[in-house]
Amino acid sequence: MYLQRRNRILRQSPAIRSMVAETSLSASDFIVPLFIDEGQGIKTEIASMPGYYRNSLDITVKEVKELWKMGLKSVLLFIKCKDELKDNTGKEAWNADGLMQRSIKAIKASVPDMLVMTDVALDPFSSYGHDGIVENGEIVNDPTVEALVKMSISHAQAGADFVAPSDMMDGRIGAIRKGLEENGFTNTGIMSYSAKYASCFYGPFRDALDSAPGFGDKKTYQMDYANRTEAIKETLMDVEEGADIVMVKPALAYLDIIRDVKNSVSVPVSAYNISGEYAMIKAAAKMGWINEDKAILETLTAIKRAGADMIATYFAKDAVKLIG
Repeated sequence: MYLQRRNRILRQSPAIRSMVAETSLSASDFIVPLFIDEGQGIKTEIASMPGYYRNSLDITVKEVKELWKMGLKSVLLFIKCKDELKDNTGKEAWNADGLMQRSIKAIKASVPDMLVMTDVALDPFSSYGHDGIVENGEIVNDPTVEALVKMSISHAQAGADFVAPSDMMDGRIGAIRKGLEENGFTNTGIMSYSAKYASCFYGPFRDALDSAPGFGDKKTYQMDYANRTEAIKETLMDVEEGADIVMVKPALAYLDIIRDVKNSVSVPVSAYNISGEYAMIKAAAKMGWINEDKAILETLTAIKRAGADMIATYFAKDAVKLIG
């Protein structure tokens, strides 16, 4: 049989497959989410996220040092707020001595070159578990944005390199940029959760921070998963308002959105490989239904292939070890 072209020639050995691979992973692709709790010497495994922990700040600092040695250069911080500090204003979010602010300072003091990104949303601080202030059963937009600006400025004062608004309130990127500029934080970046969908895959994350909504759901501010064009509209508005990096969240069920966003903007695109996606691989691997290591690499490669310049993932340490 004569063939002018045999495509399998470029697949016949590991060496040639590696040489012609269109997508590759490296440690610098990953953002490591960290869950931080009050106290000392606390290391609590998250039941729905096997192998992942919520740590006290002293252990978190040790973890960050290890991450840096592994070549991981960016962390995204989330804190678990004490119940007695939660209310409907979210004021603990901009407490200069709050857990987030102390965490930023401790990490930057310990590993100054680590890129520290911080979650900006009210749900960990809200007595209602929502990303915004609640009035008469409604999550109100403009008062929430005012709170998010205070929160962002507080993070910048503590030394955050990037604030990462995850709330999906209208106009918050422009307001945060204005607040940072007016307060002299001209070098503080914004990584906006621009296309954040109302997803069932967030469950384990909410377990980690005890931040599940106390009533209703988050569909009046997070996006409908049936929508595609809306993601581009939201993202372009965020870029216009001053976002330095835009994010699509979740990742796996939204690879088409990642590609659409990548094709539409000139700023870097991030994607969040979220807790439910992590938990599914862990659960299937535990049952012996899939090879965990192979699933990790295939998943992360798919997200990058779709167009993500960086990936927030709970598999970051595993991936670095696997890619050598």
